[in-house]
Amino acid sequence: MAEISKDLIRGHTDTIVLNILAQGDSYGYRIVQDIKTMSSGQYEINEATLYTVFRRLQKAEYVTPYYGNETQGGRRKYYAITEAGKQALAEAQAAWDVAKVVIDQLMTGKVN
Repeated sequence: MAEISKDLIRGHTDTIVLNILAQGDSYGYRIVQDIKTMSSGQYEINEATLYTVFRRLQKAEYVTPYYGNETQGGRRKYYAITEAGKQALAEAQAAWDVAKVVIDQLMTGKVN
């Protein structure tokens, strides 16, 4: 099986994180694990990249951070998707639906 190129996914990390947060609030390490599981181990995002994504999403007001209760040590920083984030996610998913058809046509030469 061919490996997934990180370059292919890189432009979609914001949408991937928003999609995970649309399922429920979460925190960094959990999201790293969710991405690995959802991709059947074929893609892993490192935590440094993820926190860059969090900063970008927070600046755009697509997510809001908050601290959870203390559990076995320090308090965990959680992220919740905002209404603006839900709208951005829906727009990105719609754009992806169009793009994947066009990319498939361009890559295979088959027009659907």
